[in-house]
Amino acid sequence: QVQLVESGGGSVEAGGSLRLSCAASGYSDSTYCMAWFRQVPGKEREGVAQLYTNSGNTYYADSVKGRFTFSQDKPKNTLYLEMNSLKPEDTAMYYCAAEAAPYRCIGNQYTYWGQGTQVTVSS
Repeated sequence: QVQLVESGGGSVEAGGSLRLSCAASGYSDSTYCMAWFRQVPGKEREGVAQLYTNSGNTYYADSVKGRFTFSQDKPKNTLYLEMNSLKPEDTAMYYCAAEAAPYRCIGNQYTYWGQGTQVTVSS
């Protein structure tokens, strides 16, 4: 069973940067893909970035492309989301997610979720 713990959220002014971390336990080669999502109260959860663990290929939502970078440190079992040029509309609770089934990765569906970390960007 994969357990995920996010950290690194906080408050920052527009234009600033934050780096989110996701520490994974039970992480193994069977974890096929991982992702960051975000959610604002009253709105649907939005996929921000996806990473395929074996290939290292990453995919980003248009809203964050060029500003966010998703990376993994396999020996440390840790994922990172580097967020630059932050905007007030990036304010949300950010969640880390993991999945072992390839077909669910393609559908951007995830079985394992962290508890979230809050990011607040002020104008």
